[in-house]
Amino acid sequence: MDNYIDEERVEQIIKFLNSLNINSKRFVQIINNKDKLVIHTFNEALTHSSANKIINYEKLEFFGDAVLRLSASDFIERKYYNLSVGKRSELRSQIVSDEWLTKLGKKIFIEKVIIKGAKAMGDENSKDTIIAETSEALIGAIYKCFNSIEEVNLWLDNFWRKDAELYLKSPHKFNAKSALQEWCQRHGLDLPIYKIYEVSQNHGDPKRFSCEIYINGSKKASSFGHSHKKAEKNAASILVEKIFQKDKS
Repeated sequence: MDNYIDEERVEQIIKFLNSLNINSKRFVQIINNKDKLVIHTFNEALTHSSANKIINYEKLEFFGDAVLRLSASDFIERKYYNLSVGKRSELRSQIVSDEWLTKLGKKIFIEKVIIKGAKAMGDENSKDTIIAETSEALIGAIYKCFNSIEEVNLWLDNFWRKDAELYLKSPHKFNAKSALQEWCQRHGLDLPIYKIYEVSQNHGDPKRFSCEIYINGSKKASSFGHSHKKAEKNAASILVEKIFQKDKS
């Protein structure tokens, strides 16, 4: 039956949720009481569509996307109320990004409790995407327990405090492509041109793609990445760091 969850899975879910260390008595209580609806909600959040076409994290991921943005907006309002709307938007985009969600998922070892089908388990390319999507579904599930962002805030604030400070201290490091584009516009230069080359056909190879950046016809930086996007970002980060170091000297 699709709705059946064996006791071993129930205990796995409870152990995982307790490991999140959410400082909320009612959250701990509702988990340890093994409320069936709650357990089913979290099991859904931690199940990939390759394992179950009907009961999986897709709906909670969609819901969690809105919850995450609301929670991040609330965090910024409470901690950085003097920031302009533009700066708030930039900060929020960083702390709700797929990359940030992947980092969160890895910190809480969410992959260990995700139920995946054979096809997804053997797909290294989708590994980080699944981690990010499941983390977002988990956020949606936490909200659904109480119809409130209180527990979500209690949990995510701990991660966001450090990450927000790092971003605000050096925003160019986190959004290198945008920073590079703005720098070129400021100095009356052509926009950067990114040239991508596939140098390996091994999926998951961190040097599968090479990216070279050209500005006004001159090669300025190069780097590698496991995807086009990552290679571009790595190359832009190298160039932006060079530019900012030069501007400081």
